[in-house]
Amino acid sequence: MTVPSSGRRRRAPRLITLSSDVGAAYAAQMKAVLVDRRPPGTVIDLTHDLRPHDVVEAAFLVRAMAERFPAGTVHLVVVDPGVGGSRAPVAIRCRDGSFLVGPDNGVLLPLAEALGGGEAYRIDPGRLASRPRVGTTFDGRDLFAPAAARLASGLPPHRLGERVSLRGAAPPAPQRTAEGARGIVVHVDRFGNIVTNVPSGWLPGGIVRARTRCGRTARPVAVVTSYESGRRGELLLLRSSFGTLELAVRRARAADRVRVGTGDPVAFAWPRRPRRSRRKRKKPPT
Repeated sequence: MTVPSSGRRRRAPRLITLSSDVGAAYAAQMKAVLVDRRPPGTVIDLTHDLRPHDVVEAAFLVRAMAERFPAGTVHLVVVDPGVGGSRAPVAIRCRDGSFLVGPDNGVLLPLAEALGGGEAYRIDPGRLASRPRVGTTFDGRDLFAPAAARLASGLPPHRLGERVSLRGAAPPAPQRTAEGARGIVVHVDRFGNIVTNVPSGWLPGGIVRARTRCGRTARPVAVVTSYESGRRGELLLLRSSFGTLELAVRRARAADRVRVGTGDPVAFAWPRRPRRSRRKRKKPPT
């Protein structure tokens, strides 16, 4: 005997992504709160080894990791050097139907922008109906994880608290200059490559040499298409997989050579593309 279908399609449960700088032991406690409230397989760890307290780098990497997840995903981000302080705990409803949960310190803003922006709500601990908070130093477990789980279960964000304006500052945007461009370092990867926030599309095609200034020192760089394209020990400029400009050294650490960190300013100068000369057409003989 077959049971007739009701005609209704079950909605797939919302995914929850989890990103933090807290390491495995603390991350496990946050995940325990989430899996206690959500179906198996709906909680996805992105990373828990973000550089401690580095909001600039975390904001850049979280956007790169999370922006391609399905619309409607709940993204929980805990990089929170101001935990227990004046910064607000927030939930953001993005225009694509996704939710972002974490501290209002700027770490959520690039991802929120990538997902179309949205409305922010201050999370009120009294509205979570969860276990009492243990101290004031682990909002990831005691506040953010319960809020993310409830949003993933269908709770409207206004039920978590009052609507607020975000106060956290986003990293400064890159700028074009007369010589080229300037921006900041947003990521130093495990290979020592220096990733900036300057869009790689700003680098003109056909350029083989340029200059970069990190700190007080200006250096020549070879413009290449791969790490193997440069000579050993040479500082290279190439288009990164993030879609931004990157400094590297072939099979070595550019960060050790240049000695910069996330948030440090960086500038590039490159020659302008030569204009094509317009040839005058000869008039046909009359």
